[in-house]
Amino acid sequence: MVAKTNLSHHLALLVSTLLHLFTTTFAIGVNYGTLGNNLPPPSQVANFIRTQTIIDSIKIFDTNHDILNAFANTGITVTVTVGNGDIPSLANLNSARGWVAANIAPFHPQTRINRIVVGNEIMATANKPWISNLVPAMRTIHKALLLAGIRNVQVTTPHSLGILSISEPPSAGQFRRGFDRAIFAPMLQFLRETKSPFMVNPYPYFGYSPKMANYALFKRNRGVHDRYTGITYTNMYDAMLDATYSAMRKLGYGDVGIVVGETGWPSVCDPGQPACSMENAAWFNGNLVRRSRQGKGTPLMPNRRFETYLFSLFNENLKPGPTAERNWGLFRPDFSPIYDAGILRNGQRGSGRGGGRQRPRPTPGKQWCVPKPGVSDQALQANIDYACSQGVDCKPIQPGGACFDPNNVRSHASYVMNFFYQTHGRQAFNCDFSNTGVLTAVNPGHGTCRFV
Repeated sequence: MVAKTNLSHHLALLVSTLLHLFTTTFAIGVNYGTLGNNLPPPSQVANFIRTQTIIDSIKIFDTNHDILNAFANTGITVTVTVGNGDIPSLANLNSARGWVAANIAPFHPQTRINRIVVGNEIMATANKPWISNLVPAMRTIHKALLLAGIRNVQVTTPHSLGILSISEPPSAGQFRRGFDRAIFAPMLQFLRETKSPFMVNPYPYFGYSPKMANYALFKRNRGVHDRYTGITYTNMYDAMLDATYSAMRKLGYGDVGIVVGETGWPSVCDPGQPACSMENAAWFNGNLVRRSRQGKGTPLMPNRRFETYLFSLFNENLKPGPTAERNWGLFRPDFSPIYDAGILRNGQRGSGRGGGRQRPRPTPGKQWCVPKPGVSDQALQANIDYACSQGVDCKPIQPGGACFDPNNVRSHASYVMNFFYQTHGRQAFNCDFSNTGVLTAVNPGHGTCRFV
């Protein structure tokens, strides 16, 4: 009876995995952060990713047991993270075995944990105990996995591009002196021995300048010439990956694979930051997804497919720092897409442009978007601020404008929310506004204030 139950369980897991693979046209992963107080429960997230998107893998920034349970038997692979502060203790085998017993063994293989990343961009922290114990902890965790009978979980660690002392031109890429032989050579040796990838987080967004905007965003440009190889790079993303590869090759580890642990583009920033817009986010991520599907690789790594994790799944409203930090998400907490990145199975489009899918037909019959009854002025003002930052013409609600009167937040929000809805796809989710908007068949226009 026990054997039969186990067999049925494994068959169910196999079928779920195969179904997911066969219905996924290409592989793309996403970082699933949880620094928000309005996010849906993990069970809903797992079901949404499995049934509504082509995402086949997630990366989380801890070992959240609720998330690990929620993704059991979904066929979606999960990368988990060791906390930075845990690194020194996990260089000890007994501690590492205890960590594996608590955070990996109870969930694997029902939850397809495929990788453990040790810390997050540790080399950028300047924390000597973390840095000096990083590679020993990676080796010890790997040994603890083997002792637990787990042989199909990789161990690596993610890096920012700050690990490079030279990144331009890409063929001259070089690790920071001092860390190249002391840290990166033994790390790459470990990765080679265990057939695990080197993980990097290339963000062209952080290299943006108005002069290099098209180069950062995969748009047509004159390119940047590498005088040593004769290659002209047409985008910053390829250049970043090739600079990393060149640094690895200089140490003799060009054969070690590369995984993109994070990349993306925020959709909203503080005023005065031209890099940041919904259109730019849609364009960058949409092109990145297409490139992942095509598998063309880079000039120095042609025809190589890079496992890639977009950052991030949701906007996270509790993240500290500038506005951009809370606006990296692909989806709102209600699962409506912020813009189209080409990852929804049903071809729905979000509020921005990109992804290259056909635009769905507008909702039959004329409809207008207005605030729901009882919504606070504070929430409606937030809607006004958001829509006006996304290209909505808000002059009509300013003094002297056709829709300034009546001069109250609800009236102004009605105009702005409807304008956003009408010009961003006319789908129900374009009128969601964090569950404060509703569609109506009654034209809310009045006097000289005409609603489109």
